Amino acid sequence: MDHTEDTIVALATPAGTGAIGVIRLSGPDAIAIANKVFKGKDLAKQESHTIHFGQIADGEVVLDEVLVSLFIAPRSYTRENVVEISCHASNYIIESIIKLLIRNGAVAAKPGEFTLRAFLNGALDLSQAEAVADLIASNSKASQQVAMQQLRGGFSSQLQLLREQLVQFASLVELELDFSEEDVEFANRGQLKQLIADILKVIAQLIQSFELGNAIKQGVNTVIAGRPNAGKSTLLNALLNEDRAIVSHIPGTTRDTIEEVLNINGINFRLIDTAGIREATDTIEQIGVQRTMEKISQSALLIYVYDAAETTADELNSDLEKLQKPGITMLVVANKIDLLNADGEQSTKSEIRNPKSEIIQVSAKQKQHIDELKDRIYSSAIKSELTGSETLVTNVRHVEALQKTQEALVRLLTGIDTQVTSDFLAMDIKQALHYLGEITGAVTTDDLLDNIFSKFCIGK
Repeated sequence: MDHTEDTIVALATPAGTGAIGVIRLSGPDAIAIANKVFKGKDLAKQESHTIHFGQIADGEVVLDEVLVSLFIAPRSYTRENVVEISCHASNYIIESIIKLLIRNGAVAAKPGEFTLRAFLNGALDLSQAEAVADLIASNSKASQQVAMQQLRGGFSSQLQLLREQLVQFASLVELELDFSEEDVEFANRGQLKQLIADILKVIAQLIQSFELGNAIKQGVNTVIAGRPNAGKSTLLNALLNEDRAIVSHIPGTTRDTIEEVLNINGINFRLIDTAGIREATDTIEQIGVQRTMEKISQSALLIYVYDAAETTADELNSDLEKLQKPGITMLVVANKIDLLNADGEQSTKSEIRNPKSEIIQVSAKQKQHIDELKDRIYSSAIKSELTGSETLVTNVRHVEALQKTQEALVRLLTGIDTQVTSDFLAMDIKQALHYLGEITGAVTTDDLLDNIFSKFCIGK
């Protein structure tokens, strides 16, 4: 991993047809290497944060007319000398310029190596570096806001405060070890217990925030299920406001899952229209029903749709009892309310035994109450208003480290209550500090860094 003395090069914009491609150089010789192939001003004599027009030439052969941007260390993304060459986005031109730069001393960058250098040079901590990847991958307003909040260091600042408080007590406990023969106590056990309780409360909130943070980052798996001819595909089309699924009065038209993304207030819901739940009449339909049940088990939100004009209460109750599972939020939607009797009564005469779910009445065909259903879909996943300033955990690595920190602190509390010796207390504090440090990069290994940055795109 360690070739930080090299000057690295990569395409920083997506490959493919476009107007402009940006080639990025970073390292001690970035300006000198660019100067060798640039026909224009002497780049070595120019100020930082300036842009210069000229040509990139391979000997006497001009490859392209370009704009060269200079960022002189430490005033750059990586805190190294950085040169960005904006050229025409021809694959031939881009490849020719990169090969030319490599022949003149640059090295092809690995995935995520620019951001890795920013981390190693202290421009970002590790959680901020990971937020860069999240920001690039963000596909909704909410995921962009959460990534920006982490990139600005909100999460890091909170963790740093926790670590600083623990370090103070760790130093006092370590001091006790130096005076172990004199049986002195520098770290007030009551104050330490209160501090641990306060930190555990914050960590519990951060761990709990992962459910929401992950939903914002990954989107919410949302399955539309119900009996054949309940209007599931019509409801999908109404939610999307387009004819995405085939609609027919013939039961069992949908035999495989159809997946689309619905954005509600900045949150992406991955809607999955499924085959109708019933005893299958042929092998293909049986496979479709099996896939429906699999999708339901993998979902975070289940929209159960039934025909309000035809479904009996016994049928409805039977379906709800089968489908209601721990960890899955269910919305019960009575469709086809436009076909109800004039007095508004449903054909389901007996009591519906589903106290956990309020029934939402819609007409997918007439698009009645669809906006109200969207509001309910959103509120079922997002329990509180998003301001963009709250700290949300979105990374599995982070939540696992927080859980390990939590376990170490609980052991520490138990140790204080059972009056274990200072060396055991010091061990648990060190473990808690270690796991908190793993999140921000205060504690790292090459394997950890390789695993994180290898998932980045080349050029970032």
